[in-house]
Amino acid sequence: MGFHRSTPELCTLVLNADMQPLSWGPLSVWAWQDALVAVLQGRVHQVSSYDVEVHSATQSFRIPSVISLKKYHKRNRISFTRYHVFLRDSFRCQYCDKREESTNLTFDHVVPRARGGTTCWTNIVTCCAKHNLQKADKTLKQSGLSLRRMPFEPTPVQLDSIARRQPIPDNLHETWLDYLYWDSTLEP
Repeated sequence: MGFHRSTPELCTLVLNADMQPLSWGPLSVWAWQDALVAVLQGRVHQVSSYDVEVHSATQSFRIPSVISLKKYHKRNRISFTRYHVFLRDSFRCQYCDKREESTNLTFDHVVPRARGGTTCWTNIVTCCAKHNLQKADKTLKQSGLSLRRMPFEPTPVQLDSIARRQPIPDNLHETWLDYLYWDSTLEP
């Protein structure tokens, strides 16, 4: 089955079987094509759809905007990525506490690699460019810098909690909002 490719770049929110996002950080989304195939194969439930259809030679299908897994998926660990380190540290330099966009951030080895430090959760912190240059390959004491908090390996629950406290993106589709941000004030 082929789909007409002039469809706008839409994503599908993926919920776990308990109707909570599979992941908050980053928010769990699939390409609409993958979501539609999973719906058609019966691997997921289609919860809501966009007002957009795609067509095969004989049928038309509404593009899923929200799907849920049929079986609960438990996440045991968080993958060690640059984005997850930034999220764990709330996009704040761990030396000056300044919040930055991820494109303006880097990371720093608390114990420099040149001094035997490893690239792992407990030795990497989010850092602004200024303080990354200041620290360079020095120890904390040598650089005169101190950490806001020691780095740690977050659990999925901890990272999701941090992600939920981040500013709400303004490009979320309205069909997603019923499944996100229940801590927000409800309007009468």
